[in-house]
Amino acid sequence: MAEIVKVPVCRDRVRKIPRGFSWVDHRLVREHYVEKCSAGALALYLFLVTVSDAEGLSWWSERSLAARLGVEGERLRQSRTELEAADMIAFEHPVWQVLDLKGGGR
Repeated sequence: MAEIVKVPVCRDRVRKIPRGFSWVDHRLVREHYVEKCSAGALALYLFLVTVSDAEGLSWWSERSLAARLGVEGERLRQSRTELEAADMIAFEHPVWQVLDLKGGGR
């Protein structure tokens, strides 16, 4: 079996992990969490992952999140409900929490 040689398309733009806390768990795809959510819910999840602290906590208001994501408040609440049902986030006003993915998201 031949070894795969990895060559970046844009060598001057190779991604580096920043010092912040933002990251996306591979289990999101590998364990089928993405298949349980709409694109809008996944956009909300990505935003929350990006803005949350090391414990996955964020205090962004629904109004601010909806404005940043370009959605109406009702659509944001639907996305939140999807993510809660998929066991990806928890919400208790005013705190959002990105949860550790348990595994077996399917």
